[in-house]
Amino acid sequence: MLELLNDNLLWWHWIVAGLILLAAEMVTGTFLLLGLGVAAIAVGMIDLLAGIGFITELLLWIFFSLTVLAIWLKWFRNRETSRSGQSNHRLDTPGTVTEPISPHQRGSVRFDAPVLGNTTWHATAAVPVPKGTRVRIVRVVGQLMEVEPLQEEQSNGNA
Repeated sequence: MLELLNDNLLWWHWIVAGLILLAAEMVTGTFLLLGLGVAAIAVGMIDLLAGIGFITELLLWIFFSLTVLAIWLKWFRNRETSRSGQSNHRLDTPGTVTEPISPHQRGSVRFDAPVLGNTTWHATAAVPVPKGTRVRIVRVVGQLMEVEPLQEEQSNGNA
């Protein structure tokens, strides 16, 4: 079987196989077949120039394919990690009240930066807070933010 392949598999077969893999890549969009196709075309070009045997062609194709795959995994993999379930808020995160908050009743606040993955949260406060007031987080209680107006903090800091 190897003798048959060695005698009948020509350089252009590798290039055609590479082009077929590249065409298949355009359908799948995985980038895996892109590396395999480029490796096959490279083997075809080397065979055209050097006239190597089938076993050497096959080993070169495997080597090139694994090299392209290693490069792909090293430089192009998704390095982002999920922040799901992780706290990414600070107690001084400012926001604006979008629904008025009565003492110990729910209102709504839109924060300037995402808090736990969302910018709009239900909130409570110990004092009445009208719509449009700038607030900051005092504490997080489950799915509810406890806030206080920023003006109180600024007036306390000036005193």
